[in-house]
Amino acid sequence: MTERTLKQPIRALETSDGAGVRIKRSLGQHPSIRLDPFLMLDEFGSADAADYIAGFPSHPHRGFETVTYMIEGHMLHEDHLGNRGNLRNGGVQWMTAGRGIIHSEMPQQEHGTMRGFQLWLNLPAAEKMTDAGYRDLQPEDLTVIDADGNRVILIAGTVTVAGTEYQGAVTGRSTQPLIADLHLGGNGTLALPVPAGHNAMLYVYDGTAALGNQALERSTASVLSDGDRISLTAGPEGARVMLLAGRPIGEPVVQYGPFVMNTREEIEQALRDYQSGRLTA
Repeated sequence: MTERTLKQPIRALETSDGAGVRIKRSLGQHPSIRLDPFLMLDEFGSADAADYIAGFPSHPHRGFETVTYMIEGHMLHEDHLGNRGNLRNGGVQWMTAGRGIIHSEMPQQEHGTMRGFQLWLNLPAAEKMTDAGYRDLQPEDLTVIDADGNRVILIAGTVTVAGTEYQGAVTGRSTQPLIADLHLGGNGTLALPVPAGHNAMLYVYDGTAALGNQALERSTASVLSDGDRISLTAGPEGARVMLLAGRPIGEPVVQYGPFVMNTREEIEQALRDYQSGRLTA
């Protein structure tokens, strides 16, 4: 097996989105900073309601998928399809914008901590104009794997732990995303296979961890070299690490705000469709 190593750290920058929600953005902070097929990764987390209370009022998307993982807190999703989903501790919302969706994500709490991640996952050209869709995944829908004092919460894809293959709640995507929340105990070690040829990254959001003998920075998208395995070691206080991997699409990406297509002409069409009310038709 070939161990993956740290190739490039992308430190998250503090910014805001929506109606003023404070976030840390690593992937997507600039159009050149992406990891095909992943377009953007935002970490949000605050116990100050002023940092999140304004939420994300109604807005459109086209051409990609969003994956929101709520570690702590309560947010309500509503969209033009009539979907309504409560995102609570440990839950995931997987939304396929496809040809077009208009939705909102609004906090359902006025105090306390809200913490989690939102990921933008690109769609290949052949799927950008597919019908919009939405899945509301509760914590019990996710695959939880306990191994030697560590825990793997598998959201999407498949992974083999101690010789047993496990399947996440979301599979069958053309980009074959592997998305998992890794919880390592104090000084714990965890080795996992990651498909060779897939782009991959790690994101430490609690504690400290190293990949082999390379320390990983916190709140940083640690882009990995190619290989078919990762070997992590946590510090004395343990670590929580997001693992993202996916098959690269290898197509041009043209983005204008909430629209992600392959050409400028397609972006202009998306804008015309939104302005004329045809985005979701």
